Amino acid sequence: MPENEQQAPVQPQFALQRIYVKDISFESPGAPDVFQQQWKPQINMDLNTASNKVSESQYEVVVSLSITAKVEEKVAFIVEIQQAGIFHITGIEGPQLAQTLGAFCPNVLFPYAREAVDSLVNKGSFPSLMLAPVNFDAIFAEAMKRKQEEAEKVEGAATH
Repeated sequence: MPENEQQAPVQPQFALQRIYVKDISFESPGAPDVFQQQWKPQINMDLNTASNKVSESQYEVVVSLSITAKVEEKVAFIVEIQQAGIFHITGIEGPQLAQTLGAFCPNVLFPYAREAVDSLVNKGSFPSLMLAPVNFDAIFAEAMKRKQEEAEKVEGAATH
């Protein structure tokens, strides 16, 4: 190929290669007493995402959920799951890659985590727990905004 010919730009490629449960746990410390109480639970959910580069074009993304259900201040159950996926990504860099790993991939994984949580809760003899959808795009945008504000504070403090 002559040197003066330009190489075609790399076309963005995205493919889900594997979805798997990395870690899962169910505890029911209040059983069997909790079954005697009226089921009006207080549900608390903690959510996190993480990603790491596995190879030149492969990334692992993990959505971590920790859900605690209490009835009258007594813990009925605790569910923890790390739902993971391997994604093939090429031709996407910088802010677009961050958006893909921080929002798009978690949106793909969350329904699997939600189904696993519901299944575990049912196996623990509790009523179904259908978690509401999560807007990972909004969470990612808020995190980027906070990161930018913190950078501006540090920059402003350094110039004074």
